[in-house]
Amino acid sequence: MPPVTTSVLHAARGALIGAAEVVPGISGGTVMLIVGIYERLVTSAGHFVGGLRLLPTDRPAARAELARVRWDVVLPVIAGMVPAALLTAALVAPVAERHPVPTLGLFLGMSAAAVLVPATIVGRAWSWRYVALAAVVAVAAAVLVGLPPQHLPTHPAVVFAAAAVAVCALALPGLSGSFLLLTLGLYEPTLAALNERDLGYLLVFGAGAAVGLASFLRLLQRLLEHHHVPTLVVLTGVILGALRALWPWQDEDRGLLAPDGQVGVTLALAALGALAVLVLALLGRRSG
Repeated sequence: MPPVTTSVLHAARGALIGAAEVVPGISGGTVMLIVGIYERLVTSAGHFVGGLRLLPTDRPAARAELARVRWDVVLPVIAGMVPAALLTAALVAPVAERHPVPTLGLFLGMSAAAVLVPATIVGRAWSWRYVALAAVVAVAAAVLVGLPPQHLPTHPAVVFAAAAVAVCALALPGLSGSFLLLTLGLYEPTLAALNERDLGYLLVFGAGAAVGLASFLRLLQRLLEHHHVPTLVVLTGVILGALRALWPWQDEDRGLLAPDGQVGVTLALAALGALAVLVLALLGRRSG
């Protein structure tokens, strides 16, 4: 595939990831898995962070780390992510807020199908031990996403810490950074700051996100490189457990309710979302 075509494809993948991170539902990390660039992005980000840390003390080692970054993938993805996130914040997120049940149905179908991506990569390595590990992780994730929303103040220290935690979901399939912000009560203030270009808030949020993501990405990179199969097993469990957050019928404290209202439309969107993920995963695998 010509380099320009490949870059455009990576930018389109980045746009999907950026859009996913703004709406509280589907995870950006899940989309990375679906479109087939999860491991390349995580390992590249880990090498980038490692290079920056070595730069003041060991420049040759830092250059070696930075040379291992897949810039041909990373730069187009970022170029696609940023405008897509801004556009989604302005247009798509309000629609999702007005029609939460059908939207969650769509995301539920997408995430349910996405479980197959890491599970398929593990393939024949699945054993009873790995099944048990995935089950334990799934239960823990389900408990986490079932916590009722909190209402934290928008103090800079709180915003910094919340960003550091929520941004880790960008690299962790199944968990949505926007959903975690919603749990902390900071989703709406962050979205408003983004739309109103509140530079003070955004700088604090960005600093927290940078610190949290740098630490987490380095750890995840090492796990993928040295414990590949167990890490994918854990990711499978995270996505599976996080499906609890996407059940369309919940009360304000995230208690699960029986289906009601737009059941047919919601189920149809769930099926459509699952089909879209399977098609995207197939295309991502073929395009490399």
